[in-house]
Amino acid sequence: MIPLLQVKDLCFAYPNGHDVFKNLSFEIFPREKVCIVGKNGAGKTTLFYIIMGLLRPVKGEIILDGKIVRTKEDLRCLRKKIGFLFQDPEDQLFCPTLLDDVMFGPLNMGFSRDDAFDKAHKVLSMLGIAHLAHKPPYALSGGQKRLGALASVLVMEPELLLLDEPSSGLDEEAWLNLVLLLQNLNKAMIIASHDTGFLERVTPNWYELADGKLIPLKNCCNKATETFK
Repeated sequence: MIPLLQVKDLCFAYPNGHDVFKNLSFEIFPREKVCIVGKNGAGKTTLFYIIMGLLRPVKGEIILDGKIVRTKEDLRCLRKKIGFLFQDPEDQLFCPTLLDDVMFGPLNMGFSRDDAFDKAHKVLSMLGIAHLAHKPPYALSGGQKRLGALASVLVMEPELLLLDEPSSGLDEEAWLNLVLLLQNLNKAMIIASHDTGFLERVTPNWYELADGKLIPLKNCCNKATETFK
């Protein structure tokens, strides 16, 4: 089986000269669920930004469905297949109402307003926030904004989800609902989080990002919990 996404020999450094990645390689297959743990500053968010083309590496390749992402058209294709939940939901919500935000993607993909409304309402209901549809994002709590941002990602039906701290700020009910949703969602996902209790419920496949490389953690959830909590 061809990996859905491959990161090959990735190197990246910040302008101050700090090396973040040193020949990092990684792959994920369709419907595979993995998580990435690591200390603050290890580069989890930076890795997501590079995959999405928001940062350019010093060297290395991003490969989608066996094809190297080189051109703007390749990048547009990647962004249709990969949905990215930003760590800060305010980077993702910009419309007058939450419903408008969730409808924005489908409308730009050519769906009719009625079809976009139906798709948005379905996802909002799935996340338990349909009652917030007509509220402006600034009036929502941090956890509600995060679920709203996730709704704007899920409504596009991507094949792979990159989720940056998806459980942050959620109350217990929303946290449990999100756990159940991700457990039952038949999609590939890479989750970066410090919430090890959440990760233990969602995926058995753990990686540690340290010293510029991704290291598989086999049967090490308890160790990771102690190290990164």
